[in-house]
Amino acid sequence: MDFEAIVVGSGFGGAVAALRLGEAGVRTLVLERGNRWPVDAAQNTFAPSTNPDGRFVWLGTSWAGQPVERYTGVREIVESAGMTITQGAGVGGGSLVHAGITYQPARELFRRACGDAIDYDEMDRVYYPRVRSILQASPIPDDVLAASCAEGARRFAEQASNAGFLPRRLDLSVDWDVVRDELAGRKKPSWTIGEFTTNSGAKNTLDRNYLARAEATGMVEIRPLHQVVSIAEVANQGFRVIVEQLDEMGAVLDSQEMYCAHLFLAAGSLGTSTLLLRARWDGTLPRLTEHVGRNWGTNGDRFIPVAPQQRMVTGVAFEHFDNPHGPVLMQDLPDVRFAVTLGGVTGALKYDAGTDNVTVAWRWDHPGNVDATKAVAHTNERFDKRNRLPKSPPCVATRTVHPLGGAVIGRVCDSFGRVFGHRRLYVVDGALLPGTSGCANPSLTIAALAERAMTAILARPA
Repeated sequence: MDFEAIVVGSGFGGAVAALRLGEAGVRTLVLERGNRWPVDAAQNTFAPSTNPDGRFVWLGTSWAGQPVERYTGVREIVESAGMTITQGAGVGGGSLVHAGITYQPARELFRRACGDAIDYDEMDRVYYPRVRSILQASPIPDDVLAASCAEGARRFAEQASNAGFLPRRLDLSVDWDVVRDELAGRKKPSWTIGEFTTNSGAKNTLDRNYLARAEATGMVEIRPLHQVVSIAEVANQGFRVIVEQLDEMGAVLDSQEMYCAHLFLAAGSLGTSTLLLRARWDGTLPRLTEHVGRNWGTNGDRFIPVAPQQRMVTGVAFEHFDNPHGPVLMQDLPDVRFAVTLGGVTGALKYDAGTDNVTVAWRWDHPGNVDATKAVAHTNERFDKRNRLPKSPPCVATRTVHPLGGAVIGRVCDSFGRVFGHRRLYVVDGALLPGTSGCANPSLTIAALAERAMTAILARPA
């Protein structure tokens, strides 16, 4: 056996699994398709959004209409059936490209998303605080919110109050001392001008906490630019993993077989579901249920365009949970008001063996999706009218930055991510959630569920 455990992916689920396995003394390999992106003194790790190059996008040739060289960049854009999906690629996964918002869903909305399979009180008491402490998530301090680059957020908070909403500051996984260094000119502007990939090191990405601590155990090895293409059960031996080693332009340098006793899938909703769907079709995981790929959704993401402005992400937001069409969490972000809803969990991922590709089947006319859009429009109309603002353009509902589902709790896995029918195979990422995380940004819940799962798995390894 090459490794006791292999973890596929290094985002919010994989990073948690890696750390807890390492602490338990389990010899573990983390396979990550993307690059490692260390922030150094030169402060030039990531390409700025105002001048993108190949570092900006995963194996693409353009970004926002501008040509870029093909490279294993940090964002993957997946276009499928009228839906544009953006996800991270690199050591640290989605933490490299998200807005840092670390938000715990409300009890009732969590229950509506996850049912009764998971004890919210336990999550609230144990696992949500555990993740927040490692990510060092906290709301924006008064002095930083007073900066000129936060003027838009202060205006948003005032307008929210005018509309009868209660503005609040959400936790962000951000080092506010580094942000202060940017404001004082000791660091190049990055977070303070609205960049989500921060060359200053302001964002507490997973490579700097969970993954760094995992490697420090001496039991965990991370291999970037290693893309897993298939997985198989090996009778009485564990699992075979086929992995391709890539160069920085995405060319395959080598293909290898690796073997492990325990296999943790954390390649994100699309990546994990693709591996499972391919294995089900090929018969290499013969006892997978027919529910693989189902219960997929966009976390109810909706985008309301606003006037472009380079400004800081502050986490200023408000909740409109008594909206007659459904609950809405509205967040102030550069260039958009970003809304999260319960959405409609109406999608599925379909595997085409002929093309060896997975596509999204999505019903925009489903009542759940229609109501989610109505809910955002209702909140937005109230916001605009009470502030005497021009009517906002319609929200964009054909895009998501939070793909979820495909290996859902109770359908494909138990509540600890143990895959039905296959001992020692686990899912520990956003594929577990049924297309929604309860009207919340999902990163905190994904990591907390992974913490909960690893506690149970390590206490009773199969």
